[in-house]
Amino acid sequence: MANSLISVQIIPKTKNGEDVIPYVDEAIKIIQESGIKYEVHPLETTMEGNMDELFQIISKMNKKMMEIGSKNVITQIKVLYQPDGITLSTLTEKYHS
Repeated sequence: MANSLISVQIIPKTKNGEDVIPYVDEAIKIIQESGIKYEVHPLETTMEGNMDELFQIISKMNKKMMEIGSKNVITQIKVLYQPDGITLSTLTEKYHS
């Protein structure tokens, strides 16, 4: 059961001022490959899962930015931790009817 929702925005600093979208795409690819439930939004991506697992994914995202040439990366994170369980739809289902 998921105990956390974590929204993450990754802002890589590229070496020569290149467009960051290809970098962000690589970060989202890490989320996709993890198999967790997630939603991509214009300014952040929200993941659903176990808090420890989600933080490991965020760590991989940051390391990937360095591997593909980013000088550094700012990662903004919002965490909802609810030990008795939480899902993306718990918070948004009333808006999808």
